[in-house]
Amino acid sequence: MSEGFISVKNLTKDYGDNRGVFDISLDIQEGEVFGYLGTNGSGKTTTIRHMMGFLKPDSGEVLVNGLNPWKQAPEVMRDVSYIPGEIAFPDLTTGTDFFKVQAQFLGVKDFTYMNHLIDLLGLDPSANLKRMSKGMKQKTAIVAALMGDKRILIMDEPTTGLDPLMRETFLELVREEKKKGRTIFMSSHIFEEIEDVCDRVAIIGNGEIKDVLSLYKLRHDTPRMFRIMFANEAAALEYVHRVKEMPPRCASADIPPEGRGCYPARAGRADHLENASRRAGALEASVDEADKAKVSLAVSAAETDRAIKATKGLPVVSVDETHEDLEEYFMNIYRKEIRQ
Repeated sequence: MSEGFISVKNLTKDYGDNRGVFDISLDIQEGEVFGYLGTNGSGKTTTIRHMMGFLKPDSGEVLVNGLNPWKQAPEVMRDVSYIPGEIAFPDLTTGTDFFKVQAQFLGVKDFTYMNHLIDLLGLDPSANLKRMSKGMKQKTAIVAALMGDKRILIMDEPTTGLDPLMRETFLELVREEKKKGRTIFMSSHIFEEIEDVCDRVAIIGNGEIKDVLSLYKLRHDTPRMFRIMFANEAAALEYVHRVKEMPPRCASADIPPEGRGCYPARAGRADHLENASRRAGALEASVDEADKAKVSLAVSAAETDRAIKATKGLPVVSVDETHEDLEEYFMNIYRKEIRQ
């Protein structure tokens, strides 16, 4: 993949006590909606503040459309709309007053799009800024950011304080911006909204990038997940043993001698199997710790048939298929971190 429209290269900001971001690298392509997922304190806001030029890196650099935000902040801000994680308004009376100042600052003369945003979000701009609820303040910040109609949107947990219906309205706005070709970087700790609108997502934890993945590939290339309930623990253990004893598929079309090594995959499935294996293994089975008669099975599409056939002769009670969504993928990463 080519260097990103927004590029983070080996960025480090160390606040001490393992706080900050450490040697992180990201490339966001032009026109892409890129999600940034992590728990509170994981480093999301620190990364975004470097993108905005608010912080100077200890090492590494950030480039936004080829410009360094720390050294060239005015030039960068001509192309960037920003929704901060913590909203602080200037000392003005109403939302209307604030929008007038913002429009002057952004050079906005046509208020058609601003009014569209106000109507869509159900915002009353005549309300007193200091008396607004958290949700109303968030809507005001969204309008103020998007009214500039700029090429790049950088948003730090932009749906904070919005109710579920208004959150969906905001996500529809993000989809509209994507259709315009905008480049969008948004942080969140809400899995559903990242899955709904993003093309790719980076997972950050303890200031380090744990993974960057395509959400399309997550939906289509990850292993199929099954929960197989057997009549008893002995049957479950026997099934797991059978799976572990299965030979792997060959990576090539060469057929090994009978009974040795691997056996050939069906034509056209090798790439899919490789993608699936990279995350959870082409074929993995384990007994559930809470219910010893239940087996969890992770299997690539190419291996599903023989994995199910391995239950032959065993007392199967039920077979349920689940899909590894972003939340499950995220939690698996953190479980591995804890075990290590």
